[in-house]
Amino acid sequence: MSSLISAEAVVAGMMAHDPFSQWLGIEVLEVKEGFCRLRMTIRKEMLNGFATLHGGVSFSLADSALAFAGNSRGVLSVALNCTITYPAAGHEGDVLIAETKEVVHTSKTGTYDIEIKNETTGALVALFRGTVYRTSKPILDLYTR
Repeated sequence: MSSLISAEAVVAGMMAHDPFSQWLGIEVLEVKEGFCRLRMTIRKEMLNGFATLHGGVSFSLADSALAFAGNSRGVLSVALNCTITYPAAGHEGDVLIAETKEVVHTSKTGTYDIEIKNETTGALVALFRGTVYRTSKPILDLYTR
């Protein structure tokens, strides 16, 4: 981690400049190097034609978790590959928790598993794996132009 910026400051800066994550209603519960825990409530406009959570919304929540955890050390990191599995449906009003687990951390890449669970039932709604490429650019450079 850059000694100039904490994981919390990185994620706060990212959220301040991320209107999509804001629109999703993502709340950052916890963040540290290589880790984050997010909360989001499913709204009606997030449902598909079967009245269940649209897969793209689940993917977006997990993608935000990947971005926050992957960039938490202060170095600009971008997604290389992502996969997702949907073992259970989410419904309007459900509160989801997305939690990361850093699987691999090198100077050039990072791989993260992200579980999205229903906060009330504990049901696993989605399982996401994402890999990021770490650039050599400090993330602060994005916000000081």
